[in-house]
Amino acid sequence: MSTSTTYPAAASAPVRRIARVTRGRTHGPVTRLMSPSDLGEMLKPFVFLDLIEHEGPPFIGNLHPHSGIATLTYITEGAVNYIDPDNVKGLLPAGGVEWMQAGGGMWHGGGLDKPGRTRGFQLWIALPPELELGPTVSIYQAPEEVAADGPVRVLLGSCGAASSAIKPPSSINYLAVRLKAGERWRYQPPADHTVLWAAIAAGAVAAPNTLLHGDLAVFEPSGEAVEFEALTDVEFVLGSAAPHEHDLVLGYYSVHTTSQALQQGEARIAAIRTRLVQENRL
Repeated sequence: MSTSTTYPAAASAPVRRIARVTRGRTHGPVTRLMSPSDLGEMLKPFVFLDLIEHEGPPFIGNLHPHSGIATLTYITEGAVNYIDPDNVKGLLPAGGVEWMQAGGGMWHGGGLDKPGRTRGFQLWIALPPELELGPTVSIYQAPEEVAADGPVRVLLGSCGAASSAIKPPSSINYLAVRLKAGERWRYQPPADHTVLWAAIAAGAVAAPNTLLHGDLAVFEPSGEAVEFEALTDVEFVLGSAAPHEHDLVLGYYSVHTTSQALQQGEARIAAIRTRLVQENRL
């Protein structure tokens, strides 16, 4: 079980060090901090992470497919709308979570209804073989439904006394943390969580190297804790997991463990597309 502690002074126990820092690649309002072509192989089951920072007019996101992966969208400011695989439409406000487990194939979409500032993250997680061609799961959590433990909101997995109602596909924690300037926080992951990273949404934090808004830090593989000290008011997300012991076989919108599974997922996506065209949804 993972633990988190907010404490006034540095702990003497060993801590995990940062192995690499990146700022990703920015295209319009989206910065891709992680992908299989750079850090995904090192950080799998985490394979893509997008930092979303949009300020301006509304836009409509077209329906698009996935298979073999799950996505978790977390909004820190503003709101986004969504269209799920069953054509259910809704609004995801700041602090809310959208969990979409694509399994063997699905289509979804979303965008912004109103002009303004919107910030958040979208994380892609590779599914294990027993789930990569399984059923689709859609879960939406309002801000008040997201479990919390001190400065931590538990988006997936557990931390301290809090656990997410969303069942993770494997041994994964995904946390959103807010600290005031000068506050310190220590995260002790479960023993098997040798994969660990943090991405800074706002402000600056020492971990122990200084990390700024837009940084993604990859921590060395170990079972040690990580200590954070807020240099300013800071917001960041943190992911830890047991390693995904499978290949990443990539399609355009899909990630699978074998080429055969990818072919099955893409065939399912194509069949759904045919139906959506018949229904005038594409």
